[in-house]
Amino acid sequence: MQVLSVIGAGAWGTTLARHLAEPSHPVRLWAYEPEVARAINDTRENTLFLPGVRLPTSLTATHALEEAVAGSDVVVFAVPSHAARSVLIGLAPLLSKTVPIVSATKGIEEGSLKLMTQVMEEVLPSRVHRALTVLSGPSFAAEVCRGKPTATVLAGEDDGLVRRLQNVFMTPAFRVYSGRDVLGVQLGGALKNVMALAAGVVDGLELGHNARAALITRGLAEMIRLGTAMGADPRTFYGLSGVGDLVLTCTGPLSRNYTVGVKLGRGESLTDILKGTQTVAEGIHTSRAAAGLADRHGVEMPIVHEVHAVLFEGKSPHHAVGHLMERAAKEEGG
Repeated sequence: MQVLSVIGAGAWGTTLARHLAEPSHPVRLWAYEPEVARAINDTRENTLFLPGVRLPTSLTATHALEEAVAGSDVVVFAVPSHAARSVLIGLAPLLSKTVPIVSATKGIEEGSLKLMTQVMEEVLPSRVHRALTVLSGPSFAAEVCRGKPTATVLAGEDDGLVRRLQNVFMTPAFRVYSGRDVLGVQLGGALKNVMALAAGVVDGLELGHNARAALITRGLAEMIRLGTAMGADPRTFYGLSGVGDLVLTCTGPLSRNYTVGVKLGRGESLTDILKGTQTVAEGIHTSRAAAGLADRHGVEMPIVHEVHAVLFEGKSPHHAVGHLMERAAKEEGG
């Protein structure tokens, strides 16, 4: 029987660990917070990040990275992007064999502007580079935990490995499609969080369904422009990791990024919003990185830049939307 490891015990990491443990696979879940690991082992619940969800006995939690990955056959990485590098540095010397690594982090590192697999290639031993894969798609943790039908995509360079990992993740309620566009799948999963912040602002300002639909459509256009400039397959953005995840996070109240955007649109400050939450809204960090990538590649991304201005430059949401609407007329494809 395979031993599976999940690194990161936030809501999504805990959900994936629970999902993988449901067929009675032994799963080890690494938690940054010792109290989270203790609570999971003592109460069968992640009371901090996934309250109310019962965790199977085949899932054990630990605060020790070495214990989490010892003898593991598959490592799933679900650490928020801003903390990913430091955890990966600790993980690197513990990978004594070529173990498949599945990145389930939807973000971009701020300083370097690197995607998660690029950070992994920089930090982890070269022998595991070809075993890096990415899992993404429209998948709210709360719905996965309730057994609601969910479809995702798993992308990697090694087709045989991807097929093997598909079988590890697949259940009647959790469908996994295969893909090869590692870059595009990661960009879609990261950039949709920025668009969800913008969609939340639109709804917080009560601008209506027309405005939100326009925002989602133009947001997709920005994602495709940047992806194409960086070498991704533009078709990837019409799939689950692109438009699928984009629509979900821009319309669903379970989206942390959308919820933050709604509060911004209603006049709350980012500082006050962040004080009241334990979870990470990846779009906040990603907006900085996305703006940096847009500038680096000479790609026009007005929504990204307006979100960045609202978050970090003191621009009012109302003025940001006004600037988007008042831009010069152009063809839809531009």
